Formats: sequence, structure tokens, C-alpha cells
Amino acid sequence: MAGILVWFWNERFWLPHNVTWADLKNTEEATFPQAEDLYLTIPLAFCIFMIRLLFERFIAKPCALALKIQASGPQKAQHNAILEKVFTAITKHPDEKRLEGLSKQLDWDVRSIQRWFRQRRNQEKPSTLTRFCESMWKFTFNLYMFTYGVRYLQTTPWLWNTRNCWYNYPYQQLTPDLHYYYIAELSFYWSLVFSQFTDIKRKDFGIMFLHHLATISLITFSYVNNMVRVGTLVMCLHDVADVLLEAAKMANYSKCQKLCDLLFVIFAFVFIIARLGIFPLWILNTTMFESWEIVGPYPSWWVFNLLLLLLQTLHLFWSYLIIKIACKAISRGKVSKDDQSDIESSSDEEDTVLRTKSAQKISTNGSSNANGLNGYLIGASYSEEH
Repeated sequence: MAGILVWFWNERFWLPHNVTWADLKNTEEATFPQAEDLYLTIPLAFCIFMIRLLFERFIAKPCALALKIQASGPQKAQHNAILEKVFTAITKHPDEKRLEGLSKQLDWDVRSIQRWFRQRRNQEKPSTLTRFCESMWKFTFNLYMFTYGVRYLQTTPWLWNTRNCWYNYPYQQLTPDLHYYYIAELSFYWSLVFSQFTDIKRKDFGIMFLHHLATISLITFSYVNNMVRVGTLVMCLHDVADVLLEAAKMANYSKCQKLCDLLFVIFAFVFIIARLGIFPLWILNTTMFESWEIVGPYPSWWVFNLLLLLLQTLHLFWSYLIIKIACKAISRGKVSKDDQSDIESSSDEEDTVLRTKSAQKISTNGSSNANGLNGYLIGASYSEEH
């Protein structure tokens, strides 16, 4: 085990040339990031998760009820032992051949069986109240961290000149404010990893899990080798779009259609500008080019930049989804409120499309009163968390 630890913490991998771990040990005059500081984030993540449960129960839920958000879930499917057995043991999405067989066995028409499976799937989905509480928690925490980050970064020289991220590197001291910012952000992302298995399941579960792991790896990596200055820029840049997304979701769940549409448009604009414009031109420029010029590359430098490039790839993927959602909403026009019972979940793309198609038919009779952006916001699988 000792040999593995020596290999893992090899100075020639983690640190620039001629720098050792002994050079970065804390003294009375100077404080530097220490790897053992990060052990604190696991129990803190559990504490944040417990705070979340209390927040949702005593703050978010009363707010949701005050906005008249439904506490009850979707309509339950009528009991049928044969269909229940197929649903639990075989498939939740029967194909056409199986539907025809069940139709003959039960003497039901195919459409009734499809409706039963849709309602049965809906039973396992959380209510709008649960979704609102989840979004309100993420909105509140992200807003707090973004506000804290902006206030802190305003006092730092590297916000205005990113070359200051690398001057005197890696002998840059760790201040209490910077230490708190890092530990709080990392603990929050650990709590998201834990809670992802209990939160609303979305179709991009794997992508979001990869995003959380990449973010945790980046925060940990940058802390251990003291790239914390550029790390604060990355964290603050990501928090702003997440705040807007969760705000738009809350407006959607509370049926504030115009506010929802406005927030979604602002979110899409900020997300694309921040993550497809500012991130590569500002963050990647300093980590890949300015640091090369001032410090020079070393093994962990390459890994850190590869993780940032992975994060940029995820940005491209989510930007594509956002643009796709916006284009569909604009081209399809209004979505009928009468068809809201067909909404399967925020993760079921197929039923979202079916809902929209039937909504188009209804809207031709003049019964529509909800904008397309509103209908598609729940269908968006992005959650920038991020």
C-alpha cells in the first residue's frame, strides 16, 4: 500500500519541475492546499444532503403549496395482474407485437393497453411538487455559491488578468475564503452524486453522472496541485447558468408561463455565451497557453487540460440539446394545456414528442394557451446542476 501511495503521489507527475511536496507544506508564514483537506468533503456532502431534506420539507414545500402546485402524483392505472406482471418482469415499453398479443389475451383494444402502460409508468414518476422542491434547492444553493464567488473574485487580481493565475505558481498561498469556496463547491457536487440515485431519473442520467465526476475530478485535481485560482473562475462561470435553469424550471412547475419562457431564453443565451464563448476563449486560453508560457507543461498539467476539454465536450452536447429544444418549440408553436395528462416525465423523450403532436392537433381548435418553450422545458434533460 505504501508503494502504491508513493507511486500515486509522484512529484514528477503532480508538480512542475524542481518542485516537491515538501516545498508546499504548511508553515506559520504560509498556507497551501493539502490533499488531506479534501477528506472533509465527504461528511460535509452528507450534511448538505441532510440540509437539503430539511430545506425541501420546511421551506420549498410550503412555497410550492402557496403557489398551488399539486402535491398528488399522476392518475394511477387500474389494477390488472397480467399487465402488471408484464410491466414489472418483462418491459415497461411493449412493442407492437406484444401489444397485439395482450390485446387478444385481455380483449382490450391496443390503444387502451398503451394508455395503461403510460399511466403505469407515470405512477413511478415524482409529482410536480417533488420536482419543484428539487429545483428550488438547487436554485438556492447555486445562487448562494454564485453570489459568494462573484463577491470573492471581485477582490482578486486574476479575475481581471488571468495571467495572475500562474505568476509565482505553485507557491500561491491559500486564503480562508478560497479554501471555503473550494470545500463548499466540492461537497455540493459530492452530494449531487449521492442524491442522483434518489432524485428524478432523467434520460441523461449517464451524462450527468459523468459531468459530476468530471467536475469533482477537476476541483480535486486543481486543489491538489494548487491551480485553485483558475479553478475559482471555472466554478463561478458554471454556477450562473445553473441558477437560471433552476429558476426557469420553478416558473414552469408553478405555471408562470411567461416568466418561464423569459428565463429559459435568458438561460439559453447565458449558457451558450458562457460555455461556448467565455469558457474556451478565457478559461482554456489561460490553462493551455498562458500557463504554458509562464509555468510550462508537466504530466498533471496535461491531465487537467484534458479534463477541461472533456467538460467543453459536454458543453457542446448540452448546447445542442438547448438549441434543439428552442427550435422545436418555435417551429411547433403552442402546446395545449388540455394534453398535460399525457406528460410522462422529464426524462421520457418519446412521450414528450407524442404529447406535442397531439397538442398540435388540439391547438388547431383554439384550446391552446401554453407556449412551446414551456412545454419543452420539462422535456429538457439538462439539469448544470452546472
